[in-house]
Amino acid sequence: MQLFTYIAIYFIVWWVCLFVTLPFGVRGQHEDGEVTDGTEPGAPVNTYMGRKMLATTVLAAIVTTLIFWVLANPDLQAYWSR
Repeated sequence: MQLFTYIAIYFIVWWVCLFVTLPFGVRGQHEDGEVTDGTEPGAPVNTYMGRKMLATTVLAAIVTTLIFWVLANPDLQAYWSR
C-alpha cells in the first residue's frame, strides 16, 4: 500500500477512537453541584481534551497497527480465502 493509504486509514481510525475516548472522565456541572447560570446542567466542567487527544493518538496507532497486521498475516489470509 502507498503512504497516503496508510495516512488515510490512520486518520479514519483516529476519529473513531476520538469518539470512543470523549466520554471518559467527563463530569457534568450537576454532578459537581456547581451549575453556572444560563448553562445546561449536563455541560462538562472540564473536558481534558489534551489528554484525550494524546490517548486517541496512541490508541489509533495501536488499532491501525493491528489492522495492518491482520491484513498482512498470511495465516489469516489463507483462512479468509477458503
